[in-house]
Amino acid sequence: MRYALRVTRAKGNIMMTVLISTSVLAVIGISLISVVMSQTKIFKLKKVKIYAIHIAEAGANYYKWHLAHSPEDYQDGTGGPGPYEHNYYDAYGKLIGQFSLNIVPPPTGTTVVEITSKGYSNISANATRKIQIKYGKPSLTQYSFLTNSDIWLGPEENASGPFHANGGIRMDGTNNAEMTSAKETYICTSGHGCDNEEKPGIWGTGPNFNLWKFPVSAVDFNLISMDLATIKNDAYVNGHYYPKSNKKGYHIIFYNNGSYTIYEVTKLQSAIWQLNDDWTKLTKEAEQIDNETEIGTYGMPSNGLIFVEDNLWVEGEINGRITVASARFPDVPSKNTSIIINNNINYVSRNGDHILGLIAQKNVKVPKHAPTDLQIDGFLLAQKGRVFRNYYSPRSIKNSIVVYGGIITNKIWTWSWVSGSGAVVDGYRTTNSIYDNDTKYSPPPGFPTSGEYDSISWKEQ
Repeated sequence: MRYALRVTRAKGNIMMTVLISTSVLAVIGISLISVVMSQTKIFKLKKVKIYAIHIAEAGANYYKWHLAHSPEDYQDGTGGPGPYEHNYYDAYGKLIGQFSLNIVPPPTGTTVVEITSKGYSNISANATRKIQIKYGKPSLTQYSFLTNSDIWLGPEENASGPFHANGGIRMDGTNNAEMTSAKETYICTSGHGCDNEEKPGIWGTGPNFNLWKFPVSAVDFNLISMDLATIKNDAYVNGHYYPKSNKKGYHIIFYNNGSYTIYEVTKLQSAIWQLNDDWTKLTKEAEQIDNETEIGTYGMPSNGLIFVEDNLWVEGEINGRITVASARFPDVPSKNTSIIINNNINYVSRNGDHILGLIAQKNVKVPKHAPTDLQIDGFLLAQKGRVFRNYYSPRSIKNSIVVYGGIITNKIWTWSWVSGSGAVVDGYRTTNSIYDNDTKYSPPPGFPTSGEYDSISWKEQ
């Protein structure tokens, strides 16, 4: 009897143990299944959210493409306010989501467009992601120096900021930023110390050759003519426009209170001997004001544009953001106009709030009578001619010239004329260019741009 009872109890214990073990395993199994299901849901949600951010980025990329084809359209072709909704399809044509865009046009004085794109996935209504991207279109002010010709910088010359030539570059000086040429090779002539020799796109004794890059794409100077026509129209509508004077041109003096006085130049002093436009022979040309008549004193135009359809003399202190353009249309080469910098041009402060663009259809010229120490704050652009100080007879050696901003010149640029031994025989003994590096996406109003939009910033909201 005792034996049978012990056996019965043993069987009962075994059954109880099995039941408890089975229950524990069931609980663990259910928990594991629950964890797996939860992890699967999390994985699917993460996957859906990844889809959503890809869709949001696709929206921003779409609008970058749109701006490349319609640079001034910030309303997605609708003519009305956003947000702008678009369906998004996969590579097989299946609708997988939507994106919604809000576009903020460039603030005055910049080329920076702000795009907020919200991506939705059709898999889950809760799977949305929002990003903000800023795109900026680089202006020609991205260069401290830009030329359509060959260029030679001597041992005492320094290039500050990005430097580009559509021609070849002999670089015997120093540079602190990328220097580029559109030429793989070019023919170096006597003007640059060579005997019609083939040279690399950039060569010379300059020490910073690790910053040299060639060949790269050329910059099309012909496109600047369209920008000049646009500036003329915008100045006529919302800026200040001055027609052909039927005299000698105009003279503008800027003041540090944000105003300027404009004069009509009625008479020039006697013509003086200097090189002609092609630098092939001496010719006589008048360039110094003798008499002028005041037209009036005005505040800066609301859109920052002044257009003069005649030759222009300019000087003074710049308070604000302004572009002054000189051109004559229709574009007849013999009637192209120039800008003459006859005195100092200074910013009230070099803090980024003040900027000047001078755009001439032909030349931007520093004349013989300019100060012996000359300061020019601004970006100087000569579409068809050159930014330069000419060679005169009799010669006149000046002390120094400093340009704070940048130089854009079609033909060969120079402030100094040197002998075969390298001694300055005319122009400025000391030249210094300081690049205003805050202007790539914040150029003077209406200043020409080049290339496609760059991505400046990206963040998720």
